[in-house]
Amino acid sequence: MDSRPSYRWENSQYLLKTIMNQLGMTEEDLENDPSWVRAKVREANIDKVLEKLKGGENRKAQFRTVICLIWNEEVFYFEGICKGTIATSMHGEEGFGYDPIFIPEGAHKSFAQMTMEEKNKYSHRQKAVTKLFTFLNSI
Repeated sequence: MDSRPSYRWENSQYLLKTIMNQLGMTEEDLENDPSWVRAKVREANIDKVLEKLKGGENRKAQFRTVICLIWNEEVFYFEGICKGTIATSMHGEEGFGYDPIFIPEGAHKSFAQMTMEEKNKYSHRQKAVTKLFTFLNSI
């Protein structure tokens, strides 16, 4: 996934000009499939993913967020990645998108089986936002 911003919004009255979040999940075995859309996923795609990966050995996947900050005409990127695997079937009722089939590294259950507190321990968004806040606190 290209981490560069696909658009840029500027407003001179704000010192913090741009924060953008680009996210999606990438599946290593589906990377070269041009028909696959990795961003803005819908739950309806879960069956498609499970079918395409059926019998496959490589079930590695990751969620990724990139926040782009344009501050005083300089561009800064803050990336958060949550690596994991695709389960062989759906597990859990919570969350959205791929949550029922995504199991983060170090966990024994899917995002859809986790509480929000548990999920935030692995969250790609949380990791990116933490990096952004650390940067902002240092300037």
